[in-house]
Amino acid sequence: PLSLKEVQMLVELFYLPYHHGALAQELLENFRWLRANSLSVGVPAMVPDACRVRLVQALLQEGACHSWLTPICPQGTQWRGRAQSFQLLCAQMCRLHSRFVSAAGRALLYDLHPYLWDIRNMLLAASAFVLWLGCQNVTAPILLGRDAEPWVRRGGLFGELQALLPVGNSCDLFYHPPPLFPSSQLYLLRPLLPLDKVGVVAELQVQLSHAHSLAARLLGPFLSLSPEYTFVLEDEGGPCGYAAGALHAEGFLQQRDSSWLPAMRHKYPSDLGTGGRALGQEAVLFFHAEPLAVPRTVLRRFPSLVQLGTAPRVLDVGASRSLALCLLSALRANGSRGVFCQVSDTDRQQLSFYSKLG
Repeated sequence: PLSLKEVQMLVELFYLPYHHGALAQELLENFRWLRANSLSVGVPAMVPDACRVRLVQALLQEGACHSWLTPICPQGTQWRGRAQSFQLLCAQMCRLHSRFVSAAGRALLYDLHPYLWDIRNMLLAASAFVLWLGCQNVTAPILLGRDAEPWVRRGGLFGELQALLPVGNSCDLFYHPPPLFPSSQLYLLRPLLPLDKVGVVAELQVQLSHAHSLAARLLGPFLSLSPEYTFVLEDEGGPCGYAAGALHAEGFLQQRDSSWLPAMRHKYPSDLGTGGRALGQEAVLFFHAEPLAVPRTVLRRFPSLVQLGTAPRVLDVGASRSLALCLLSALRANGSRGVFCQVSDTDRQQLSFYSKLG
């Protein structure tokens, strides 16, 4: 059964439409303050390698998120203290969702789960966005755009959190029916860390496909040329998804074609896949095929490039949408006006993934 503290947290989430309980109010106040002050604290360009945190530690150990937010510069101490409190509250509420799915009666579960599921998804994205703010130098003001009409957002804590994200006015991103069969799976969504580049790629290579070098094919150019816009989704089994982006797609694609692809062609000669499995051959030959040019009209209207993927075991579309939300929020915070993705019309897995995102 739920503990008394968890029941109190649940009640405070449903307190009144625009008058939340103490924990929910603290969450909103911290998020507002962190967003408003992120440009004035001298956030470092990179977090220490020692900051890597496992999912179970972050959610089950009190204070496990502290190592993410170790103060590095004196002027950022207050910001990081507030960020630490925000991360702990997010972890507690995400764990509440998992515990509620496991402990609640069926009637109560199906009555309250849609709202809790929405809150969980929003907090996954908001938590990752705050972690990203603490890892990067934001080069442009956080853009919120025009205020949306009041009826396009839902009320309650979900609507207020939505309004605080840089993509909060893109309301289509936030509407998706809850799953028919609720899952208690715990997830952690976070920015890529320096030590992740080898370990995460190797793990995702196993999880996303058994094809040799497939993960390098999908993530390689982003890890090399745009690591600051890469996010990792983890569950209790380890990395299970990623979201990667390039703020200026035109320059990114030029660098990919002039430096990254030649290096990969040297590393993976075209005859390497000869005699191997068909999928392995396709992955190797990918590096030797000339990439399709992106029309300038697309680049002018959608200046940023995104790439997302999850392992087959990630059945909760809410976690996938949270991946998209945090990546789009990071790009929007640095001034992006629109994004596009490149998907082969024969890649059924990717087409299915993006179609589920809406």
